[in-house]
Amino acid sequence: MYTHVVLFTLHNPDDAQVVADKIRSMRGRIPELKHIEVGIDDRPSSRSAQVCLITRFDDAAGLDVYATHPEHLAVLDFVRPRTQATIKADYGS
Repeated sequence: MYTHVVLFTLHNPDDAQVVADKIRSMRGRIPELKHIEVGIDDRPSSRSAQVCLITRFDDAAGLDVYATHPEHLAVLDFVRPRTQATIKADYGS
């Protein structure tokens, strides 16, 4: 299993729900994407990101396909203008 985690800090924290919903819209649309979990931070602090994405793939090659998949690219086009910063981690288990 290969995991890809992204934390999104938004320009406007009030956009968290619409961003989370857009990210969730990938569910079932990308065959290589085996699991998707999206959460909105409910304990804001000065260290908080507003949205957390956890995705899982069979292997790193699945993540590579996902990265260039048209459904994912469309989500990126929506999310990027609303995002101030992201941080990610990728790992196999």
